[in-house]
Amino acid sequence: MQTNPIQLFDTESSTYTYIVAGPGSDAAVIIDPVDHHCERDLAHIARLGLRLAYILETHVHADHVTSAGRLRQLTGAHTAVPRGCDVPPAEVQLQDGDVIRFGDGETIAVMHTPGHTAGHMSYVWRGNVFTGDTLLIDGCGRTDFQGGSSAALYDSITQKLFALPDATRVWPAHDYKGQAVSTIRWEKAHNARVVGRSREEFIALMDNLHLPQPKLIDIAVPANRNLGLPHGG
Repeated sequence: MQTNPIQLFDTESSTYTYIVAGPGSDAAVIIDPVDHHCERDLAHIARLGLRLAYILETHVHADHVTSAGRLRQLTGAHTAVPRGCDVPPAEVQLQDGDVIRFGDGETIAVMHTPGHTAGHMSYVWRGNVFTGDTLLIDGCGRTDFQGGSSAALYDSITQKLFALPDATRVWPAHDYKGQAVSTIRWEKAHNARVVGRSREEFIALMDNLHLPQPKLIDIAVPANRNLGLPHGG
């Protein structure tokens, strides 16, 4: 049985937020929430009769501030972050191979997929994978800050994510072209950054993109390391 998440979008940062809930329980998980959509997300959860159990981050984002801390304050949900992302206020520090359990036997498998950032995680649930910035639709995240590594990103995509079943649905943290969802099968055959390139060619491409820094990086990264809360809050 394949179950789809609820996908919500932030137009300012082109960020996708996901609400995940299985049948038979009111427990829900939210992935990569954005600060100024806190009320929107809580309204979706309330409308569906759900109870927030976990707030997950795929990594420390550089282009928006998370609402994780505020959601925790308002709902009592647990915050869970990759251990390697330096977010000490989160009570759950995730490692590769961990399993998040919620609801009526629901599980989310934690997969370390570094490259965009050193601590980046992807999350696998019921035939779906939430890939953060590791694998985008027809693309991938950049590798030039927060311990990023083009070599690690290539390995994360080709050895870890592409090893998932072909029918696995790919739900990225961002999209800039109006796309919503893909599959591992499609990305293995068509991803413009990876397909037809050797590891060395991919590294050369990524290391020479010369992209401008995200406008909010100096604000977002410190804030997100405190779950989006004011320091001391």
